[in-house]
Amino acid sequence: MADPSAKQTGQKSVKIAAGAVVCVESDIRGDVTIGARTVVHPKARIIAEAGPIVIGEGNLIEEQALIINSFPENLLPNTDDVEPKPMIIGVNNVFEVGCVCQALKIGDNNVIESKADVGRSVMLTSGCIVGSCCQIHTCEVIPENTVIYGSECLRRVQTERPQPQTLQLDFLMKILPNYHHLKKTVKSSGTPARS
Repeated sequence: MADPSAKQTGQKSVKIAAGAVVCVESDIRGDVTIGARTVVHPKARIIAEAGPIVIGEGNLIEEQALIINSFPENLLPNTDDVEPKPMIIGVNNVFEVGCVCQALKIGDNNVIESKADVGRSVMLTSGCIVGSCCQIHTCEVIPENTVIYGSECLRRVQTERPQPQTLQLDFLMKILPNYHHLKKTVKSSGTPARS
């Protein structure tokens, strides 16, 4: 049986900005910062093992999506000389159902579709779409507005960035609190509240 105090210790460093909607049923571990207007669905997992994860504003993280800052395969977690590398996620990104994202740098307005898998060595710039079931594990910077699609992970450049999911975020921010318990946000005031 798991020690309940261990779970609380793992979540001490989770910072949720005011205005974010993070369901209690989500699994968030390690040093994670979630920006305002970001929605984290139930059963989404955000795991910071090898360094902190900073998620910007207006991101949508759907069910069973996995965002993980893990150690590279050739390093062990208990190696002392490893410098923690932060994972930085920009604004207005969408992580669809069942996707896996390990990329340490993600720009703005990207969509990682259902069951897509983005490796640790990939850097997504802005306006990119990684199609359903596409896997990218190469060491590269994906150029802006690139669409990766199909069973062979073909690529093309689109003329415009994907539209932000503003209407969907607004809808979810109203509906999710009616059906799910939410994790508490961190107040940004400089003075501690009196009890």
